[in-house]
Amino acid sequence: MTANDVLQIVFYLAVLLILVKPLGWYMARVYEGKPVGLDRVLGPLERLIYRLCDLDPQKEVGWKRYAMGALAFNAMGFAFLYLLQRVQGSLPLNPEHLAAVKTHTAFNTAVSFITNTNWQSYGGETTMSYLTQMLGMTVQNFVSAATAMAVLIAMIRGFVRRNSETIGNFWVDMTRSVLYILLPVSILWAVALMSQGVVQTYSSYPKTSLIEPVKGADGKMITEQTLAVGPAASQIAIKQLGTNGGGFFNANSAHPFENPTPLSNFLEVLAILMLPAALCYTFGKMVGDVRQGWAVLAAMVVIFGGMLALCWYSEQQSPPWMAQLGVDTTAGNMEGKEVRFGIANSALWATATTCASNGSVNSMHDSFTPLGGLVPMLLIQLGEVVFGGVGSGLYGMLVFAIIAVFIAGLMVGRTPEYLGKKIEAFEIKMAAIAILIPVIVILIGAGAAVMIPAARASTANPGAHGFSEILYAFSSAAGNNGSAFAGLSADTPFYNVSLGLTMLIGRYWVLIPALAIGGSLARKTIVPTSAGTLPTHGPLFVGLLVVVVLIIGALSFIPALALGPIVEHLLMFQ
Repeated sequence: MTANDVLQIVFYLAVLLILVKPLGWYMARVYEGKPVGLDRVLGPLERLIYRLCDLDPQKEVGWKRYAMGALAFNAMGFAFLYLLQRVQGSLPLNPEHLAAVKTHTAFNTAVSFITNTNWQSYGGETTMSYLTQMLGMTVQNFVSAATAMAVLIAMIRGFVRRNSETIGNFWVDMTRSVLYILLPVSILWAVALMSQGVVQTYSSYPKTSLIEPVKGADGKMITEQTLAVGPAASQIAIKQLGTNGGGFFNANSAHPFENPTPLSNFLEVLAILMLPAALCYTFGKMVGDVRQGWAVLAAMVVIFGGMLALCWYSEQQSPPWMAQLGVDTTAGNMEGKEVRFGIANSALWATATTCASNGSVNSMHDSFTPLGGLVPMLLIQLGEVVFGGVGSGLYGMLVFAIIAVFIAGLMVGRTPEYLGKKIEAFEIKMAAIAILIPVIVILIGAGAAVMIPAARASTANPGAHGFSEILYAFSSAAGNNGSAFAGLSADTPFYNVSLGLTMLIGRYWVLIPALAIGGSLARKTIVPTSAGTLPTHGPLFVGLLVVVVLIIGALSFIPALALGPIVEHLLMFQ
């Protein structure tokens, strides 16, 4: 650990937190329908979209119709993306003449991108045409993120409104999320990434001569290398800003054409947490008390900081077998990491991408030390609420906040309240569903995979590490993260179907309860603050919220983690 490493981490956190207030303020104005400066340019386009869709932007609906709109839109996205993959071989913008994607792979990929998971059981440059990447993946990167942002805003309205049967209009919230937030910022980020050398072209894959020819498996000398290129920068910008994470290339952001310089690395990892962090301020602004947003953000930063420190420290410690093999361990565990990024930036990215449901990588989590690999796995298993996905992370954290005030209410013998709304049986039932269903799916899925010989055969490692690869895969799918322990060969019918179903359950069994909570709270009146009301903007509540998130995650997954990374860590020193 060097002073330069510490400086880079501190600088990253400082820039991230500086951006929270201005960006959060801007997004609050967007969702409240107030002028934001881009109205003169994008306002006519927004109104044109409403006219073409025969949509009344003033008409609002209850939570059930709001949920039906989100589900119907996502279902249409799934059908379109699945068909696009199946017929891509007959479509233009396919200079490498890539064939149609296999049925089970196309199913998994379509589910993955509509749920904002971006789990990839395929290699982008060898499987997907330019048209599929642009019209399919990139479009879903925008609208899947916008769907979660819309649901968050609908839930926030539940806290704000009183005696109301409506929580907004899904189509308006989603449209404004894309037009005024995701699209402008993505354009700026794409231009910045192109300036750093991220590729953006429609040309065929070029070939280049090798400086040192090598002998192939067939004994012939290989003198040329084919370089995969494509319209990558435009997809990478929204993959990070929308906490999607799907790589244009198979190596994701470890690939030099996706992430060529230290500045591109900083911009990409900043983009992962920028919008989720700023939405905390948006939340506080919209509920009329910015302290509430800062409190939620503080809980996220506390957990993030602790996990980052553990991951960073663990990767500084080299496994004993490296020294036995004569490997220089001065820099720490550099296996699976880019030399140009090193330990600090690899640990930062791994922590950021899994505390947000992003899933992009600039190093291979499968090569981390056992405790270093436990950090990204546990962050996913906590429910992707430490920043989390853009929109989905905050509505997940608000579910935990409801559980926290419920526990506090039980301890003092008082009906729990949050932001002036009484938390009653219905809200607790919905919160329990949102928290427990993904946990059940992860454990059942991983248990089934361990018992099926064909599924076990997909692991590259035996014993505890092989189990970690399987557990991580189902955790990543249910948490809509998309990263992987790369030792698992997941492009099989079993994993493509089972993980696809896990993604669907992990997404919508949280999204729908969040809307149900918002709809229920919107119908209630505001309860006046009294001496017995728990303040939810101070250090006490921040600490309670952190403890609730960690305890629920620990109680759910410690037994499984003990069979994977924990026992692997203990065995490492035998």
